[in-house]
Amino acid sequence: MAENSSFGFSDLAKQASMQPKEALLEINKKNKALYIGVPKEHTLQEHRISLTPSSVQQLVNNGNEVWIETNAGKEAKFSDKEYSEAGAKICYERDEVFKADVIVKVEPPTLEEVALLSPDKLLISALQHGAKSEPYIRSLMQKKINAIGFEYLKDIDGIYPIVRSLSEIAGITAISIASDLLSISGGGKGEMLGGVSGIPPTEIVIIGAGTVGEYAARAAIGKGATVKIFDHSLAKLRRIQSNLGQQVFTSLIHPKILHKALLSADVAIGCIRSEEGRSPVIVSEEMVSQMKESSVILDISIDQGGVFETSEITSHAKPTFEKHGVIHYCVPNITSNVCRTASYALSNILTPLLLRIAESKNLAEFLYANPEVRNGVYIFKGNLTHQHLGKRLSIYQKDIDLLLAAHA
Repeated sequence: MAENSSFGFSDLAKQASMQPKEALLEINKKNKALYIGVPKEHTLQEHRISLTPSSVQQLVNNGNEVWIETNAGKEAKFSDKEYSEAGAKICYERDEVFKADVIVKVEPPTLEEVALLSPDKLLISALQHGAKSEPYIRSLMQKKINAIGFEYLKDIDGIYPIVRSLSEIAGITAISIASDLLSISGGGKGEMLGGVSGIPPTEIVIIGAGTVGEYAARAAIGKGATVKIFDHSLAKLRRIQSNLGQQVFTSLIHPKILHKALLSADVAIGCIRSEEGRSPVIVSEEMVSQMKESSVILDISIDQGGVFETSEITSHAKPTFEKHGVIHYCVPNITSNVCRTASYALSNILTPLLLRIAESKNLAEFLYANPEVRNGVYIFKGNLTHQHLGKRLSIYQKDIDLLLAAHA
């Protein structure tokens, strides 16, 4: 029996030695690399979570420790039990989660959460710099933390992966919402978004030829609607035409041409983004007042002020209002309406980032070697490193490259 037993274990050892080293590391890494905390989102209308249970399992299997605040995934229909079974520790006190080495959130921390941060911790969340005040940024700087705004993360091709992924979701979701609002149950006049034989198709005007506009156009065309796309950039219009793979109406934003298109539009979608500050107001109140009765406006740029002069922020609980007989949908953070899908999109990008950070000697070394991630850093060791933010808030901004060279 002893000989047979010994032979069996020897055999097993040989089989293990033939396995790829990467596979063994993925499931057998014993040293804890990162202590990651995921707080519950307390910002109004935020239902997403930064890490899904499957991502937590991957992080834990690679030797990391993940602490999740209780009910953090509830709105996205991820239960505490799912996270616990994935290897996370469920915390019932919020300050426990903020003791982690890395805090991973969706929305920027509230002032109450900033107070819970400790020096040298790494915060990964959205920055939303257009809505941030000088006192808020200084409160983060005083904590001497490191902070990465995930909307500024780049990949090796220079694309902003989180912005692109969430923009794709926002564009497709916008058409789904517009379809609901055109129906009787949504407050519209009972029209179907799209087109069928013998009936003129729905006319949709999209203001903005970025990723949101492109995916809104794809979804609308797929339903058989007529689409007209406007933008300030001729290059963006050419690109969207090429990406769609078919001829659609495109135009630079000329008031007369846009006005004419809006007069016959059933749906108008505003999705122009501003790199700094407020989004530009493209559609005046007078233009809106002349749109068709019970037509629909979706202002996806509302979190930056809005593209339509008549736009006012609404909520998921009460998403619409009428002005000049036109239905307005102006809910910031439209992807929170499909929070589970959006959570998967965020988690799919943040998980590999966390794994790469865990493999590095220290944060400074990692950022120095990865300029695409360095692009997202806005505070390093308590120093503001975001150029646009420093300029807007009149806060002295330091060069991230020089800071990293000193700490690497």
